[in-house]
Amino acid sequence: MRNYSLPVEDIGSILSHTGILWERLRGGRLFLTGGTGFFGCWLLESFVAAHDTYGLEAEVVVLTRDPGQFAKKAPHLSAHSAIRLVQGDIIDFPFPAGHFTHIIHAATTSGGPVPNREMLDTILLGTRRVLDFAVVSGAEQLLFTSSGAVYGAQPPERVNLPESFTGVLPILPSPFSVYGGGKRMAELFCSIAHQETGLQAKIARCFAFVGPHLPLDAHFAIGNFIRDGLAGRPIQVQGDGTACRSYLYAADLVIWLWTILLKGEPVHPYNVGSDQGLTIRALAEMVGTIFNVPVTVAQSSDPNRIPSRMIPDTQRSQIELGLKIYTSLEDSIRKTAQWYR
Repeated sequence: MRNYSLPVEDIGSILSHTGILWERLRGGRLFLTGGTGFFGCWLLESFVAAHDTYGLEAEVVVLTRDPGQFAKKAPHLSAHSAIRLVQGDIIDFPFPAGHFTHIIHAATTSGGPVPNREMLDTILLGTRRVLDFAVVSGAEQLLFTSSGAVYGAQPPERVNLPESFTGVLPILPSPFSVYGGGKRMAELFCSIAHQETGLQAKIARCFAFVGPHLPLDAHFAIGNFIRDGLAGRPIQVQGDGTACRSYLYAADLVIWLWTILLKGEPVHPYNVGSDQGLTIRALAEMVGTIFNVPVTVAQSSDPNRIPSRMIPDTQRSQIELGLKIYTSLEDSIRKTAQWYR
């Protein structure tokens, strides 16, 4: 096996759990948006591994606003014979010429310091542009990485969120409601494209993840905790730590995404994430134990306030596609920390 930038054991896990599916990409031509992001790097790395291992003779065309920056970040990917970079913005990129077999639309913004209208334009106009390109290029299958944010706030009486839950998003704009509302509308665009053109649009509703390439200085609590642990600083919980979340390792994530693209039912959303929830305080204590650093919690919990919860029900993915959690959360944190070291 060649020398990949990601852990060799992760590449091996991905290939062992997706092996037979790669035949469906033999000789294929894929188009990927979001190739420089967390999802994109893992998707490309795993594609290259499968391409080299199985001799797929396939190609991925990657849309990027800055090919030079991409080449600097991942020179081994940009120089690979099966990867071609094209420059453009997700909203108005020129359509690459020729026939494509598969499209993966993973470009988005996840609620960082971006104005609400710009975030909504990126999601909606970008998705429409990708769908139009899918039809023009003759692609048969498309994977859209949606989000668990489409459900809105999780009701306290629900332990996990199934795909059948319609949810309620507040009409007042906030990064969460704009992001979730945009993703839900983008899913509707995918459904319309399937209805009108027959495009097999697969929908992956993604929750929270951890692993190499996850930013450690953004709005991801687990990334911030690992950053502090690596620096030998106390793990700092900014709130009261009662919110409940779950995390799936990045190698497991791409196993799920490739499986949904190549095996999932069109316009039949699949939750992607871990169904094993824990509080943010418990997460901080787990990271603190791994790094042997203390944990501080900024606020006391309010017994009259119901803690927020965002945990997917993944039975559909497990039963229909045979997917599961392959990496424990503790191992996920250790592997991420080791990669950043």
